[in-house]
Amino acid sequence: MSDRHAPLPHDSSATMTYDQMLERVRYEGAYPTRERAEQAVRLVLSGLGRQVTGDERVELAARLPFEAARVLSNQVPDLHPLTGWGFVKDLATRAGASPATTRWDTGSVLSTVADLAGPDLLTRILRQLPGGYALLFGRAELTPLTPAA
Repeated sequence: MSDRHAPLPHDSSATMTYDQMLERVRYEGAYPTRERAEQAVRLVLSGLGRQVTGDERVELAARLPFEAARVLSNQVPDLHPLTGWGFVKDLATRAGASPATTRWDTGSVLSTVADLAGPDLLTRILRQLPGGYALLFGRAELTPLTPAA
């Protein structure tokens, strides 16, 4: 017997509001206020919106709470994607913050985004992006297997 009103496992956005997302990021990042968590969410999602393209971008936006999806979707994708470290440095420059603080913000936000995206979509996003993003999402870095000599 199934409950047709129960969200699909990959459809976490149906059960998470923007306020809940901010509270989760606040907890993950140990931020003192909701406003500080929201600042991190807006910074990181706007940066991610400049990196993720195509169907993955559309699907990710569909799985985020509306306000978060709008921040992601309002960005024009960059022509030259940044590596994970380049992404953090770019965000630090835009925020006027240290790379260490920005790396913390990035991990706090992207770990929540990873859960909302689900493992299949997250894998597709990571395959689209240059190296260095998996750790930002709280996942092991994906590396292609090379045959033994």
